[in-house]
Amino acid sequence: MKNFKFLLFAAAGVTATSCGSMKKMKTMKTMTETINSKSGTNTQGTAKFTEDGAMVEMDMNVYKLTPGTHAVHIHEFGNCSATDASSAGGHWNPSKDDHGKFDSAHFHMGDIGNLVADKNGTARLIFKTDKWCLGCSDDSKNIVGKAIVIHAGKDDFMTQPTGNAGGRVGCVEIK
Repeated sequence: MKNFKFLLFAAAGVTATSCGSMKKMKTMKTMTETINSKSGTNTQGTAKFTEDGAMVEMDMNVYKLTPGTHAVHIHEFGNCSATDASSAGGHWNPSKDDHGKFDSAHFHMGDIGNLVADKNGTARLIFKTDKWCLGCSDDSKNIVGKAIVIHAGKDDFMTQPTGNAGGRVGCVEIK
């Protein structure tokens, strides 16, 4: 009988540990989306989104850009069908705040910042925040159904409402 109680207790511990591990695995979400070239460019690459607990990370790898600095913003519609990505709408701005640098006094939720393409037109941007979520019910945080737009120029973080970033050379639908 003692051995039976020990086995029962051990099995309960393994089950509790397994359930705890599975619970952690369920909180992580990952999706990888393709960058569509726009405005007659050859821009391409991927944007990988990972949600782990309260943090969302975007890991964007971009190729065939013009060397230099390019603004990256979340736009309000997950629609990259227009040749110039105008179908993505304006910057995602659920708080109706002024354009600026992310996490400064004034910024849109879509104000990601800039990425820098090297002489070969290759760039990588890793961005992490607890202000976004993937598919949650909070419309002020949910980025699913939006688009990431890569612009021809850099974001000056001041000009309203766009940061004077220029045309749209790449677009990613966040599905």
